[in-house]
Amino acid sequence: MATQTIPPSAEAPAPGHALKLAVVLPTLNERDNLAPLVARLEQALGPDGWEAIFVDDNSPDGTSDAARALALKDRRVRVIQRIGRRGLASAAIEGMLSTAAPYVAVMDADHQHDPNLLPQMLAALDSGEAEVAVGSRFVEGGSAAGLSSATREKGSHLANGLARRLTGVELTDPMSGFFMLPSATLRATADRLSGIGFKILLDILATADEPYRVKEFPLKFAERASGESKLDRTVVFEYLIGLYDRWLGHIIPTRFALFGTIGAAGVVVHMVVLALFLESFGGTFRNTVVTPFEVGQTIAALVAMTFNFVLNNALTYADKRLSGFGELVAGWIKFALTCSIGLLANIGVAAVLVRYDFNEYVAALAGIVIGSVWNFALSSRFVWGKY
Repeated sequence: MATQTIPPSAEAPAPGHALKLAVVLPTLNERDNLAPLVARLEQALGPDGWEAIFVDDNSPDGTSDAARALALKDRRVRVIQRIGRRGLASAAIEGMLSTAAPYVAVMDADHQHDPNLLPQMLAALDSGEAEVAVGSRFVEGGSAAGLSSATREKGSHLANGLARRLTGVELTDPMSGFFMLPSATLRATADRLSGIGFKILLDILATADEPYRVKEFPLKFAERASGESKLDRTVVFEYLIGLYDRWLGHIIPTRFALFGTIGAAGVVVHMVVLALFLESFGGTFRNTVVTPFEVGQTIAALVAMTFNFVLNNALTYADKRLSGFGELVAGWIKFALTCSIGLLANIGVAAVLVRYDFNEYVAALAGIVIGSVWNFALSSRFVWGKY
């Protein structure tokens, strides 16, 4: 592992101003970004009065170790290494709650956010001019040139429009990942934040009892220096999850709603596979022990179960996602066993209700609900959870 270059002036900063600002930096495979970023923070904020908190989701490239190597020589650097947890929003929350600094900022560690905005943002909060300061790509003087594609930039504009409706705050960039607020403000609402998805600012603004006074600062969104984005291919889905959680999550828990929605999609997949099989091979199994329906039903069940497992692993349990061939195979087997138990619960409950003269369709629906709750509970614990 290559060694990090420690900024000379950061090796032993002289005692000076009391801690005022914590900069929280969620990371994923960004070991090469850390030392240059600390140097940029010092250039923007001076030699003291701040700390950098790297919150790393157990990056396989050794980001956590690189951050610890920096911390050994620079007391302004701290690291939180998360095991078994993933996601930008939850990482930001953990980092913000871990500091004693009166103000806290969240920004990317990939050098796309400009640390030179931090003193201006801090001054606006310290003077009472604003309650939340936001680095905006779309305010006059800002730029979204660092977005990876024109499609992503258009998607960001659409997401911003929906976010404004949700939060009631008029901002050009409510989906920004670069913002600052008083730590006490964050702590006051932390227990109501969902921590789901990737846009923690949206979560904070939507959770406020009254809209915050927000000031935006023009941000020239730069190209990624190196490392890996926490915004993977599920980013759009995670954004919708965040919206659902804010609107309806208090009625039906968000993770269960996702699990049920994917289950419903799995029913459609099952029926399509069964229909295609019967259409193609319906006459193949004449004069055999098994019927075409039995073979088709088995294949359709396996395909639908695999479909459900893959989507739940990627979306419902994205923060606990299984990876690697062995882990995925073991997870699929556990999921199959879980679903078989849920199926028995489904049939048993429906059969009992019919015997008590319930309408067959009502009984079937009750069986589906019970089976789904059972599958969700067991899957959460034994497939994607910890024993």
